[in-house]
Amino acid sequence: MTDEIAMMSATELRQNYRRRRLSPVEATKAVLARIEARDGALNAFRFVAHDDALAAARRSEERWMKGAPCGLLDGIPSTIKDQWPAKGWPTLKGSRTVSPEGPWTEDAPAVARMREHGAVFLGKTNMPEFGWKGVTDSPLTGVSRNPWNRERTCGGSSGGAAIAAATGMGMLNIGSDGAGSIRIPSAFCGVYGLKATYGRVPAYPYGLLPGCSHTGPMVRTVADAALMLTVISEPDPRDWLQLPEERRDWRIGLEEGVRGLRIAYSRTLGHGWVDPEVGVLVDEAARVFEELGAYVEEKDPGFPDPRAPFEAFYWSNMAATLEGIPAEKRALMDPGYLERAEYGRRYSAGDLLRAWAARDALGRHMNAFHESYDLLLTPQLPLVAFELGKTHPDRLGAMFDWLPFTFPFNFTQQLAASVPCGFTGEGLPAALQIVAGRYREDLVLRASRAYESVRPFKMPE
Repeated sequence: MTDEIAMMSATELRQNYRRRRLSPVEATKAVLARIEARDGALNAFRFVAHDDALAAARRSEERWMKGAPCGLLDGIPSTIKDQWPAKGWPTLKGSRTVSPEGPWTEDAPAVARMREHGAVFLGKTNMPEFGWKGVTDSPLTGVSRNPWNRERTCGGSSGGAAIAAATGMGMLNIGSDGAGSIRIPSAFCGVYGLKATYGRVPAYPYGLLPGCSHTGPMVRTVADAALMLTVISEPDPRDWLQLPEERRDWRIGLEEGVRGLRIAYSRTLGHGWVDPEVGVLVDEAARVFEELGAYVEEKDPGFPDPRAPFEAFYWSNMAATLEGIPAEKRALMDPGYLERAEYGRRYSAGDLLRAWAARDALGRHMNAFHESYDLLLTPQLPLVAFELGKTHPDRLGAMFDWLPFTFPFNFTQQLAASVPCGFTGEGLPAALQIVAGRYREDLVLRASRAYESVRPFKMPE
């Protein structure tokens, strides 16, 4: 029964709390037992706050017993990527250069909103140093492993959150995504990840990539993503770039389906490589939308590969972050981070202005594209999880070689979801990406739920 409780969705837990079939203390104990049994082999958590979680669960239980839950997430076991501050807990960002000494006196916006709604925080999940790469390992916390095959990467940078979601070690998991960091580990671990429109979820402090880094849920069901987004999209004055306040329940309309929607499907975006087996799975997933009544057309969006301008922005931001770290501490850092930061020093102000102009052109292009198409479908990643200890697979020679479907939509600030869409012969999950024009979370959630309703997501045993 403990495992059954741990694998429930947040939506199911709320129903059980309301009917008094389960209590928040029972649910939290079940998830903590799952962490104790499984995390030693997977390494999802930097730390687990066992006593804090149980104390929060007891307070929640008292509220439910009085019939007065304090919000939409009251008593739901949840996790925080170690990028985001949380009161009383050190935020180390995967780095030995950050001192754990406090005071740690504030919550990041998503943490604050979830806490106000009664979420039970279990601890902080692992990430690579400052979130710089698409796998999760760091000098601080070591290597995090894929729950489907422990010799493969879980992806990154929100790798610990993806492991927690897949294995019942947290119902609601806060991730962030500057170049794919929600979608990469969601795809590799077979969970649902949503990178909301930039500014939809207030952020503070900004991550490695200001202007590109989005916040969103990493969960086991689309309904849980809609529930969590409803909470974390509430406003926070510390983010001056947040969207205008729209207190909206994103669960409303979730079952409206895709009939009549205009959908473009691009297997390569016109310039990417895709493993044939993954390509077949994504082709099949795209056909499901046609079966559900959408108009699906094979259509590349028609933009040039934006990798070079994006790299200028990415590597130079890494160089700027490194400048804030004392020289005597740099020997503690991931050598890969130091190498890429050195690349970043090569870019001039003129290079960055030209990169920004390319970004402007891409954003305008995609705005025009979505005048004709409600949604764009692509593979989420061109391959399944590769071996541990690498920043990129052997077949592809550099980090952004294997991310052609992720970073363009950080540049454009669009929302995008990673949707599990089957398994290869090795038993590793593949994923479909659903992209919409900015602000259309409703369409992406509807489409994701429509697909999930006929192709339910499977989690590892």
